[in-house]
Amino acid sequence: MNAIKDSVHDYVTLGPVAQDLLDTHAVQRLRHVKQLSTVRLVYPSANHTRFEHSLGVYHLACRALDHMDIAGDRAEHVRAAALLHDIGHGPYGHQTEEVIMRHTGTHHDEIGDLLHATETGTVLEAHGLDPDRVARIVRGEGELGQLVSGELDVDRMDYLVRDAHHTGVPYGTIDHGRLVRELRYRDGTLVLEEGNVQTAESLLLARALMNATVYRHHVSRIAGAMLKRAAERLLASESAETDIQQFRRMADHDLLVALREYVPDLGARIERRDLYKRAVWAGLDSVPPAVVDLGHEDARQAEREIADAAGLQSHEVIVDAPTRPGIKESNTRVVVGGEVVRLDSASELVSALRAGERAQWRLGVYCPAEATGAVHEAACDLLELPGERVRPTG
Repeated sequence: MNAIKDSVHDYVTLGPVAQDLLDTHAVQRLRHVKQLSTVRLVYPSANHTRFEHSLGVYHLACRALDHMDIAGDRAEHVRAAALLHDIGHGPYGHQTEEVIMRHTGTHHDEIGDLLHATETGTVLEAHGLDPDRVARIVRGEGELGQLVSGELDVDRMDYLVRDAHHTGVPYGTIDHGRLVRELRYRDGTLVLEEGNVQTAESLLLARALMNATVYRHHVSRIAGAMLKRAAERLLASESAETDIQQFRRMADHDLLVALREYVPDLGARIERRDLYKRAVWAGLDSVPPAVVDLGHEDARQAEREIADAAGLQSHEVIVDAPTRPGIKESNTRVVVGGEVVRLDSASELVSALRAGERAQWRLGVYCPAEATGAVHEAACDLLELPGERVRPTG
């Protein structure tokens, strides 16, 4: 077995299947896809990649399987799924996922097409593994799929500690050692054993704090929204001749080069960190429900109307309406008094964190700095935002 030095987990020991999968193009491409995409424009040291994250997920999956005494063929399929779970990501990871979803109808964890008649699938089959079975685990299906993609998955455990480590913030530092030791299956459901309500709460709290300070930082959101609009224009450009299949297999630098050439007004801004500014930054309670749930086409129409009212070109206004706040981890199952219960029924902390998520939700409208005043007024009129129209400064 080979061992790879990791900045978070020390040494990650690879089995024969992992060694061969690591050399495939699909996995090596992840060296060139940053884990935190536009967050690195806020935290300069957050330059870690989905490649090292995948190694970390593999490592934690191996430890969890050992603690749960899962071995043989079942364990080998989980280990392979853990290492391959991110190969479906496009450039800039989650920042382009919505664009890819609209064009293909597939989520990043639907990797079946990447495992059939491909180098990666051939490696799996050479080791006696079923590519379809691995793809199902990556999608979170079945008992074992919960370990790779679920409320208590090892994916979450790794990215929280890894992202905290590389950004330099303390909020994602969870006790992943205890978490993987306390995992068990009860009637086919992955749970945390008795005495671990606080362990589950720590995972929930870490995610909430990382959301507020890292993942949803307003600068990252602005850059991500600009990147999505630029990607849409790249795919619509006849001169670029970039189809969605080429796009979803790009690395970060490939996309940046293409945007610089074919969508220079946004591409150059992203590259230089010359970002749009907030003209509107409105909380959930001050935004009409229809605007909170604004769909893609309606948001584009709103951008055109706001830009027209403010005397700008349509691409100079971006309306950014995130999905409604929610805490997936509140569905985590824990054992309390010998019974399996949901964390939200065993912890008073969950309701407080839900309230915090609602309080942190923001509708953003972005534009060039010199136009924020005009865009602010036009957006408030069009989107019917009530109350005092205070324009953000940053």
